[in-house]
Amino acid sequence: MKWMGSAGVLHYYLRDFKTENCWELTHMKSALLAAVAISALMLTAPATAQGVKIGILNDQSGVYADYGGKWSVEAAKMAIEDFGGEVLGQKVELVTADHQNKPDLATSIARRWYDVENVDMITELTTSSVALAIHELSKEKKKIDIVVGAATSRLTGDACQPYGFHWAYDTRALGVGTGGALTKAGGDTWFFLTADYAFGYALEKDTSEIVTANGGKVVGSVRVPLNSSDFSSFLLQAQSSKAKIVGLANAGLDTTNSIKQASEFGIVAGGQKLAGLLMTLAEVNGLGLQAAQGLVLTEGYYWDVNDRTRNLGERFLKRTGRMPNMIQAGTYSATLSYLKAVKAAGTKDPDAVAKKLKELPVDDDFAQGGKVLENGRMVHDMYLFEVKKPSESKKPWDYYKQLAVVPGDKAFFTAKESGCPLTK
Repeated sequence: MKWMGSAGVLHYYLRDFKTENCWELTHMKSALLAAVAISALMLTAPATAQGVKIGILNDQSGVYADYGGKWSVEAAKMAIEDFGGEVLGQKVELVTADHQNKPDLATSIARRWYDVENVDMITELTTSSVALAIHELSKEKKKIDIVVGAATSRLTGDACQPYGFHWAYDTRALGVGTGGALTKAGGDTWFFLTADYAFGYALEKDTSEIVTANGGKVVGSVRVPLNSSDFSSFLLQAQSSKAKIVGLANAGLDTTNSIKQASEFGIVAGGQKLAGLLMTLAEVNGLGLQAAQGLVLTEGYYWDVNDRTRNLGERFLKRTGRMPNMIQAGTYSATLSYLKAVKAAGTKDPDAVAKKLKELPVDDDFAQGGKVLENGRMVHDMYLFEVKKPSESKKPWDYYKQLAVVPGDKAFFTAKESGCPLTK
């Protein structure tokens, strides 16, 4: 049967209807016409009638559950509440899922969110392999993603795309901060323990480039499977390398476990220094100051930097019982910035919103004076910290001494340097 419009469909179904009760036939026709009309309205109603929907897709049960996890979900809720709970007269809805650090599972969830559940934007996206996969899917579907938890600088480099953004930090900024500082301070030989996937490769590469640019030398590296429980063979290789710095190109529980086991092997006692290349307040809290003291690290946020960061941190603490790290605070900022861009654009249309994200300054309790480059990289100041000794900490969550501010234009690649095809 060929489509004939509402009346044609009714005629097709009623042409053989036999009745002597014309009143019954007339009213049946009227009822069916009304039903068809309602169905047509439902089918043709714009997606905007369903509100604005944001998805938090991250690791909520594995090695990065403390690093982002449910705490990032709470940060996004805070941002939505602070914005007023609606935009363009529509309710803002939040959905969440645990991708278990599996790119195929993450892609399946994101595809369903985009195709069936009308999710407008996905954020957080811990784990670089996951983020790269969703980045590609978002390009295909013309949907916005704002990566916060994943680190690889490729997201705004060779893998950049028009609807993809990267907030909070990346492997380049970590390399400039921690790698540059330790090399300049005399740590001129390095050995890397590298997480065996996209994030670890990028972090080792970007840090190595900073080390060599500052006159240092990389003497070796070893790749370590994600979620390892035994680092002994890898740490023995680092120890035998005699490198002054053992660079931990991993994150989350992998970082804390490698630090604990390095202590058992006497690596620091033997004169080598550990560099937690991606370490946040969550991992320091998990280790405790006794084990973490003296570690040098780079973060894009610390709750005690200024009045605005304290405002966010103290409200988050009251809500969750803990201070946020840069991933959780960055998720707050990414969610808030997306809503601001939708409001400024006057529409949820991804092209219009992406344009506004690149035009609007980022000025919130996470970052002040931030800006988004053509390749989607949000540029803001980073901070070099040293973890305090237990005797130096005056109150709960008082963990860091600030060593330096790394200006955003020094920490991150420029759009031209990034290798992003959009900037050519």
